[in-house]
Amino acid sequence: MATNHGVRGSNPLRCEVSMQHLMIIKVFTAGPAETNTILIGCTKTRKAAIVDAPLGSSELIVQALKKDSLIPQMILLTHSHWDHIADAAKLKKLFNIPIYIHPEDAENLERPGSDRLPLYFPIEGIKTENYLSDGQILPLGELKIEVISTPGHTPGGVCFWLRQQKILISGDTLFKGTIGNLSFPTARPALMWESLKKLADLPPETRVFPGHGPETTIKDESWIKEAKKMFEEF
Repeated sequence: MATNHGVRGSNPLRCEVSMQHLMIIKVFTAGPAETNTILIGCTKTRKAAIVDAPLGSSELIVQALKKDSLIPQMILLTHSHWDHIADAAKLKKLFNIPIYIHPEDAENLERPGSDRLPLYFPIEGIKTENYLSDGQILPLGELKIEVISTPGHTPGGVCFWLRQQKILISGDTLFKGTIGNLSFPTARPALMWESLKKLADLPPETRVFPGHGPETTIKDESWIKEAKKMFEEF
């Protein structure tokens, strides 16, 4: 869940499309917390990855895959808060593809609500043994998705970095102008500052697609180098 996104009613589709360096990226907003689900596709091989799975995202993803003739290969989860995993089991059943998550967040994927956040509707849990680690490279056709471990908002939060395309999918680690909530039961505030320093070292022109809200860039979020001082003073 994000810092300042509460639970609301259903939201209309928001879709952003970009094609560069053999890559398609589409962003859809779904679910009561207005969570972004992101579709990455390789234009040459048509292979695709789904990043995060908010409630109602499965229908949007199915439509987008069909429209662009993409073949889903994997589901990647930035973390396991309920608003990012609600449709994970449904997508797994639809496509019979692996789900990847950091091991520190795997328990809440298997048993939603075990992170002690309230659930506003039933969520089907799912077990996976496909664990993400810092520096891991996930091939997707001719694309390479690099895992950056960014604990803080959750113990096992990660970002996904496409180095050649200078694209970062930041989950709830970094938003436009702010960061993920650090007051939740399993948050690790002390770890967030080092996570943000990792992101600050990325090229300034890197486009950032967060788990909630609009796209930004590392240049526009250059304040994250001093995030600890800023937020602790606040």
